[in-house]
Amino acid sequence: MHQPRRRAHAVDDERTTLEAFLDDYRDIAARKVSGLSDTDARRRLVASPTAVGGLIKHLRWAEYGWFDQLLQQRSDDNRRAHQRSWEFEFLPDETLPTLIAEYQAQCEQSRRTAARYPLDHVVPHRHLEAVSLRWIYVHMIEETARHTGHLDILREQLDGATGFDG
Repeated sequence: MHQPRRRAHAVDDERTTLEAFLDDYRDIAARKVSGLSDTDARRRLVASPTAVGGLIKHLRWAEYGWFDQLLQQRSDDNRRAHQRSWEFEFLPDETLPTLIAEYQAQCEQSRRTAARYPLDHVVPHRHLEAVSLRWIYVHMIEETARHTGHLDILREQLDGATGFDG
């Protein structure tokens, strides 16, 4: 079983700690779904339309909304131009490896974007008035960890795999 590696240094500075937790959950989410077939990644195992592929797609767009769109002030909130429900749809022309690659590329873009700003950098937000980069990090840790938990349960239902690696 793979253990989170970035959180190993519990006395790092605040920024390093926030980045480490978020990066761990980003990595766990991608590893959790790696190796599944597209058929399994489309399967709906709960009453909602939640499926593995849709969760990875949504996480990619959450990264975009908070880091690319809001933090760089291209918009005054994190909502995307498309319907939120589209983010959870694993479309017939999509593949899980492509969704994972797009998610990982977006995470890398988010890292580069965030690196340009101090934690105290504040941007206006339509509904929250304003948010800091620090707040965005904490929110994205929450968002990614929550969906990683969903992925963990779905993966276990699909093939019995448990733990950090799937």
